[in-house]
Amino acid sequence: MSMDTVNQALITNPVLIFFTVLVILVLAPLIFKKIKVPHIVGIILAGVVVGPYGFHLLDRDSSFQIFGQVGLLYLMFLAGLEIDLYNLRRNMNKGLVFGLYTLFIPLILGSVLSVWLLGVGWTTAVLLACMYASHTLIAYPVVSRFGITKSPAVLISIVGTIIAILGSLLTLAVTVDAQRSGEFSLSGVSMLLGSLVVYCAFVFYVYPRVTRWFFRTFSDNVTQYVFVLAMVFFSSWLAQVIGLEPVLGAFLAGLVMNRYVPVSSPLMSRIEFVGNAIFIPYFLIGVGMMINVRAICNLETLWVSFNMIVVAILVKWLAAWAAQKTYKMNPAERKMMFGLSTAHTAVALAVVMIGYELVLPDGSHLLNEAIMNGVILMILFTCALSPIVTADASAKLKLDMMTESGDEDDEVNMSRSLRTLIPVSNPITAVQLVKVALMMKRRPTNDSLIALHVRNDNSSGSKMIGQNALNLATEPTKAVNLQMQTIERYDLNTVMGIVNTVKERNITDVVLGIHSRGTAMDSFFGSKIDELLSKLNKMVIITRCYIPINTIVRMLVAVPPKAEYETGFELWIMRLSSMAKKIGCRLTFYASTDTIPYIKGVIHKNKYEFRRDYEVMDDWDNFVSLSNVVQDDDLFVVISARRTSISYSSDLEAIPNILSRYFNHSNLLVIYPEQFGAVPNLESFSDPIAVDIDTQPTELLLGAKAWWREFKSNMLSHFNRSRS
Repeated sequence: MSMDTVNQALITNPVLIFFTVLVILVLAPLIFKKIKVPHIVGIILAGVVVGPYGFHLLDRDSSFQIFGQVGLLYLMFLAGLEIDLYNLRRNMNKGLVFGLYTLFIPLILGSVLSVWLLGVGWTTAVLLACMYASHTLIAYPVVSRFGITKSPAVLISIVGTIIAILGSLLTLAVTVDAQRSGEFSLSGVSMLLGSLVVYCAFVFYVYPRVTRWFFRTFSDNVTQYVFVLAMVFFSSWLAQVIGLEPVLGAFLAGLVMNRYVPVSSPLMSRIEFVGNAIFIPYFLIGVGMMINVRAICNLETLWVSFNMIVVAILVKWLAAWAAQKTYKMNPAERKMMFGLSTAHTAVALAVVMIGYELVLPDGSHLLNEAIMNGVILMILFTCALSPIVTADASAKLKLDMMTESGDEDDEVNMSRSLRTLIPVSNPITAVQLVKVALMMKRRPTNDSLIALHVRNDNSSGSKMIGQNALNLATEPTKAVNLQMQTIERYDLNTVMGIVNTVKERNITDVVLGIHSRGTAMDSFFGSKIDELLSKLNKMVIITRCYIPINTIVRMLVAVPPKAEYETGFELWIMRLSSMAKKIGCRLTFYASTDTIPYIKGVIHKNKYEFRRDYEVMDDWDNFVSLSNVVQDDDLFVVISARRTSISYSSDLEAIPNILSRYFNHSNLLVIYPEQFGAVPNLESFSDPIAVDIDTQPTELLLGAKAWWREFKSNMLSHFNRSRS
């Protein structure tokens, strides 16, 4: 098959070319949705129709080649960016095993079947087997639309994809080198593996540090988006330099920058929008343009194509079946792994072109035209089959996850919806406050965010400042397609405006910033926050972040004794868990021995999955020592308490002064939990049949418990002194 075309395309004007592509992107999904065929298939078939081997409306010129390459890299970048790193670590071993299955089964069985069915030599058979082993995540947008990108089967498939691509490319390089030189070269393989190790070390070490620095220094949305794309293509180019496919570099870039681009962030919305709207569809249209339907219509090509399609599907199904049996997975998960791993595009085309360019001593090509045409038909068939199988499996997996209440976005099963109030007075800090609230928001729920500006005068300057602050506060929510209500209120003072709004709007928690101290005598939180805490029983979250919230490395939470008896205990754990999961950072709780099991119980009950650990801190006097642990990249969270709450003690009275003295340059989050609300049913994770604590303990019982602890401590110290 020759890719050259004799006649010129009917449409050559650049404006009309782009218009035609946009028409395809609009109509193809609408038409194929009615016949219940995935839109990806429709876009590929549209490329066949308008391409050089269809009605020849468009040529596959340099624009399609460039945009198509960008689309393929974008596809792999999104796959790495949307991975849940916590679940990826949990499924890494399974993914590696599936990767070995989906690499070696096609390599071994594909080589044998190619020799037996097609009668080709072993070198040609190995090249075809490399093509069978590799695959492209062309159906990944289907998974993304169903919202199951964090499903174990999907994560296993992604890890398997990287293993398969790496293995097939290494095998291809060794085979081609042996064919050209006439002998197997161990030094060439060693050089390639060494380059791969150095390349991976560079990306995993340099990229996180550069990305964190850039996001801290530059907050402009457009600049951040361009920076991310530049990093992706630089990583892809480096992979190409060492002799590997650039898709590997794009995936690694997405994997490394994953935790700096949270799912609910405006930057993530822009990345997904541009990729799904332009680049990825361009890639799919370009794939369709390469399919020459006329060249396929002869007996030899049809026979070769039939054998290649059967072998390509068989070996990938066997790999998915082997992984299913190894880990006792259900049929829907097997179908998902098969659907994602059965499409062949990029590496298959690379293998074909390399094999066709290799000339044997007798002047013939290593891969003849019949095999080339057969590969094109195999690409068409597998690209059509993959989205269909994946869509069917996605629907079943989504239903299973909803039935079992195991969806990662349905992790919290609280009956009430949460309403977060964000008082904004300064346009400079408004955006940061909203971003913090977005990180704490559950997904997907009916929870709502409300921005409030309170003024106590009707001057035009005050109105302008308030409106400007509210407009800026809505920008992060607009970028993630979330409607946030804004309220501009005239009231006696700021505190009364917040309190009245909380009562009128049934607010569950308030997120506000730490004020700037005006004088040396001013308190750490300020008189307004002190007054607000005395008039409000809802949860109040006070934040101060010197760095963007998505660049946080760790969250360290100091929890006072008896915190589990507060009515807002579950709510603040839920908020911090949502934040840790979206940022992708580690969450460490410093709490008493009695409190830690209840924290574990809340996290286990609500099915949160993120990196976490627990440190025992029975003595609240050790609070100051945490200043040696908290780094500039950490978020230090303090769970405090009001004077009338159960967990309040005289130790908490000194917290503001300690924060001002020892944590003045730290990123802070101070939480005052809700009190006097509905008491949740809490269970200790260490004891599934835990005692119900709906009834709060009396002061007499708490005093007796404290006396008993002190008595045991004194007796133990007296015993130790008597022995010495």
